[in-house]
Formats: sequence, C-alpha cells, structure tokens
Amino acid sequence: YVTKMRRYLQMAALNNIMGSVFGIRLDGEGEGRQVREMVEEGFELLGAFNWVNHLPWLRPLDPLRGYARCARLVPRVRTVVQRIINQHRQSPVPRDTTHSDFLDVLLSLQGHHNLHDDDIIAVLWEMIFRGTDTVALVTQWTMVELVLNEEMQGRAQVELEAVVGRDTSVRDEDISRLPFMQAVVKESLRMHLPGPLLSWARLCTVDVDIAGGMHVPARTKDMVNMWYITHDPQIWESPHEFRPERFIEQKVDVRGNDLRLAPFGAGHRVCPGKALGLTTIHLWLAKLVHHYKWIPSPQHPVDLTEVLKLSSQMATPLTGIPTTINNY
Repeated sequence: YVTKMRRYLQMAALNNIMGSVFGIRLDGEGEGRQVREMVEEGFELLGAFNWVNHLPWLRPLDPLRGYARCARLVPRVRTVVQRIINQHRQSPVPRDTTHSDFLDVLLSLQGHHNLHDDDIIAVLWEMIFRGTDTVALVTQWTMVELVLNEEMQGRAQVELEAVVGRDTSVRDEDISRLPFMQAVVKESLRMHLPGPLLSWARLCTVDVDIAGGMHVPARTKDMVNMWYITHDPQIWESPHEFRPERFIEQKVDVRGNDLRLAPFGAGHRVCPGKALGLTTIHLWLAKLVHHYKWIPSPQHPVDLTEVLKLSSQMATPLTGIPTTINNY
C-alpha cells in the first residue's frame, strides 16, 4: 500500500491545532478544505519572491499579484474564524475549565481585558497558521530519514518494543523513556529546520563594528541563519550525515537554551508552541514507527531536494510503503 504522507500529515496537523484552539475537528471537505486552502495560500504568499520588496516603486503595479492575493485572503480568514467564534458564543453546551479550548479562554477574558474580536481572530489565526505546516514538515522530513536509514528505523523499533511493548500503543508519557527517538527528532530538526531563517529580525539602530572586521551600518536588518549554524563543521562533526547518536553522546536542549540548535528561537520571542509541537511530533513518529516498518516506493524514489520558501519543504513529497509489524 503506497502512502503519500504529506497530505495526511497536513490534515492531521490542522485537526490537531483546530482541536486545541477551537475544540472542533474538520474533515477533508467543506470547511476543512477551506481552512487548509487558506493555510496553504498564506504560506505560499509569505514564502514567494516579490519584486516590490526590492523595488518599492513597483507596488502600485503589483506585478506578481501578491497584494491582490492578500486582499482576497484576509476577509476569507476573518469570515471563517468569526463564524467559529459566533458558534462558540451560541453553543448551548456548558463549558468548564476541564473541557474548554483556547477560544473559550479568550472569550472568558473578553469582558475584563478589553479584548476585541479582531484581536482574537489575529491570535487564533496565528496559532493555526504556525502550528499546522511546521509540524507536518518536521514529521515528514524525519520519516524520510528513517525510510532511507533502515538501521536507524530498526533501532527505534527495538527501543519502542522494549519500552512500550508489542500489545499496547504509544502514549504521551512514554516519550520521556525513548531517548533514541528523541535523538532522531533532534537530528531531523538539525538537518531539516522547518524555518532555516529564524524570525529574529532586528534593526540595527547605530553603526556597529563586530570582532573579525565586520561593520554593520545603522538601519541594517539582521536575521539568524540557523541552517548555517546547524551545518557548520566547526560545531557539528559530519554535519551532512544523519547521525541521531550524536544527541545520545551530548545533551542539547532544542527549546532555546542552546544556540547550536534553536529551531524555535530563543529568549523572549521564543515560539510559544514549541512544547505542543515537540510533543505532537514525537508521538506521531513513535506511533508510525511502532506500528509499521516503512520502506521506499520503487515507483517514487526518495528525493532530498529542498525548496526554501517560508519553510524548508521537500521538492518531492515522501511516498512510502508501510508494512505491518505489530498486531493491535
């Protein structure tokens, strides 16, 4: 059975975040398709080249239709999110803190903190937008490496069988007892960062001279090239090889406390969804590898070519063949 993983992972990631944010689940049709298309359009717009960024006088002409597409997307987003907000307000089902979602929390604060619907829409869409494609991307890239590295996949399965067993499924609490699976995820994040250029853009307000003879003039915008850091041979031995064991030998915290590998950023502007994202990725990968042995499809060779847009995407999405190895 040949599986094109990207489509399933994207829909699973969308439903995961929609459940946390809105407490609802979408199918692949109707509103589910509409939300997925809006997320894809947003990523396409943010990652697309635009001449206007380099030649501002072209903006009235909008040669690549970027502004026109944004003008169509924004009201679509507002309409869908506002409809879900209104449905929450009209819901006859009593909501308590045990079963409430993030929208319930925001609505409960609305009367006390001067929180308008426009503010809520902006916060919720940011969570949906940022929490969908990144999780699917990291999961897919990690599966690509495991499909190509049969030995690593087998080692992860041996660990899962020892810790979880053959007759039960992986749970959230099992992840902390799976050091090799955690190392696999870290190595995937190092090699295939979902956001190679971190959104740490800063504006230099004065001229600065940096050690090494580099001069940074005032009004220069700087960003962190995390991809270069994670592939620097002075920091990482054999940086272009997939070697999860490096994270067994050395402890690296990917949550922003070690700048050798900080895929979620660091400091006050660190990604607020890092814990949810890491938990989801670990659990999904553990379940996929625990239940199945994955092999590449002969008709669709694995292609590691990257396409840099807003995130680092696969030029050719993974197509794999799952073979059942456990009976549940």
